[in-house]
Amino acid sequence: MHMKYCKRCLQPDTRPGIKFNEEGICYACLWEEEKKKIDWDERFSELQAIADEAKKEAKDRGNLYDCVIGVSGGKDSTFQAIYAKEKLGLNPLLVNCAPDEITEVGQHNIDNLNKLSGGFDIISIKLNPVVAKKLARKSFFERGNIIAGSEYCLWASSYIIANKFNIPLIIQGENAALTLGTVLRQDTSGDAFNVSKLDTLRGFDIDELIAGTDISKRDMYFYNLPNIDEMKRKGIKAIWLQYYAKEWSQVYNADFSIARGLWGRTRVDLHNIGRYRRYSALDSDLQIANQMIKYLKFGFGFATDEACYDIREGRLSREDAKWLIREYDGKCGEEYIKIACKYLEITVDEFWNVIDKFVNKDLFYKDEQGKWCPKFKVGEDFDV
Repeated sequence: MHMKYCKRCLQPDTRPGIKFNEEGICYACLWEEEKKKIDWDERFSELQAIADEAKKEAKDRGNLYDCVIGVSGGKDSTFQAIYAKEKLGLNPLLVNCAPDEITEVGQHNIDNLNKLSGGFDIISIKLNPVVAKKLARKSFFERGNIIAGSEYCLWASSYIIANKFNIPLIIQGENAALTLGTVLRQDTSGDAFNVSKLDTLRGFDIDELIAGTDISKRDMYFYNLPNIDEMKRKGIKAIWLQYYAKEWSQVYNADFSIARGLWGRTRVDLHNIGRYRRYSALDSDLQIANQMIKYLKFGFGFATDEACYDIREGRLSREDAKWLIREYDGKCGEEYIKIACKYLEITVDEFWNVIDKFVNKDLFYKDEQGKWCPKFKVGEDFDV
């Protein structure tokens, strides 16, 4: 077992799907280099042509909406919706697949987006909470992942709505192959139909997902991505906005959305949420504990992602970023663990008994107090 870090940022090679080049540089850093060479005016012209074609196609179909955008009301989806409407002249139909037990901040943000830029029509999908909890418990006990089940419908919902309403364009936000460098999972094009290659959706099997439960296939409609070839035959396109919009970045999207009323986790101790920025993962508290579990599996959490964005975009030096990762990565306040336990209907002891099975013992050891501690040092290649 080894863990090697990108020579430019602080991304480890333990991330599923990551690829480094011969010089030990991750593909997310290489994308940042590539961005400097792109003719963004030409790229925007391509995007405008796609938007104009969608408008014409929608009109020919007698459809009021010319694109679908899946939204949480967070920084990225707020930017997507307003960009599509104000810069591309599109009339988007927004789709919100609300998480079970949405936070107060998350509810404010989706309500805020609803009223922005003259207002948007939003289809709100509230999934069967009994089924959602059963899937969360199954994925937690079997995979050490609380939110794996809910991610299926978060991705699938906008494709389902576009397919059912015969809307010609789907606009997604961020292609992980570009931003995270997971090029072994997805390609780096602007085609968002490659979402089917994401870890969440790749090899999707309803029978496997509900195996061992009393969940019926009838309950799984919104978890299942429509057939992509059939959608293409119907003349539906799907794009990643990040590929076309020069402005796109985590920090820009947050600043853009804050100026338009976005709320963040402004009253919490950053150590309790395992990150040093306050404007991500806003609509569900389950994501906080889930990021801690990810950290114990792979040796990195959300603070690593934030630090890598900041290094690549010139806001942080690699050395300064190390401090932030050591300070915040993998941290999770007791209140968020208790929230997860209450939702999963287990005790805190049961929670940790399950987590202990999924901890990467090559990367972590348990101290005398029973706490999992890293064997590795951030930014230094590690071999067992």
